[in-house]
Amino acid sequence: MPRGRYSLHDPHDHTPLGEEHFQCAPGPSGWRYVAQRTAPSGDHSGSVDLTLDELGRPLRVELHSASWQVRGAALDGVTWVRTDPTGEHATEGNVRAHSFTGASPAFLIALSRLLRLEPGAGAVRVRLVAFTDPVLAPITLDQSWALLDRTGHATDTGPLVVDEYQVSEMDTGEVRRVHIAGDVVLAAPGIELEELESPPSSFAT
Repeated sequence: MPRGRYSLHDPHDHTPLGEEHFQCAPGPSGWRYVAQRTAPSGDHSGSVDLTLDELGRPLRVELHSASWQVRGAALDGVTWVRTDPTGEHATEGNVRAHSFTGASPAFLIALSRLLRLEPGAGAVRVRLVAFTDPVLAPITLDQSWALLDRTGHATDTGPLVVDEYQVSEMDTGEVRRVHIAGDVVLAAPGIELEELESPPSSFAT
């Protein structure tokens, strides 16, 4: 069960955005990721709870940020309910999309699991609903994912397989590289793995 800490920053000007203290593990239903987020001041700023089924689809996602809350799942595309800080108003949403995304590294793992790309197989286009910080506003966007390379590295605990993805934003043309090992993001724009207490888990094929 990997447990560790990511630091988050603005990928353009490197402004610190806080940290995400996480643990994750495969389970009977697929995979679960839970995390607590802190602001640069150290104050608690939100949480992430994401459960995938064995195919990588979001069985349940629950996000908290700035007293806003989102709960969602894969249902007729993706469906969610967003609740305001007072708890008096809730708005429902539904989009014919493949999955969710957002600032948490968990969503990169989820997309890699859903797509199951092979090196050299070409890019795949996906439609996603992103929940933007700090008020978890939903935005529909399109990305292109391609698995550029898969390399093995010898470690003290056994071989570590690292996948290098190219992720392109279809509306802006922005391209970024994401490195993932099992269920841990090793590096991505705006994300740094600062601590990891145990090796990444390997997904069963």
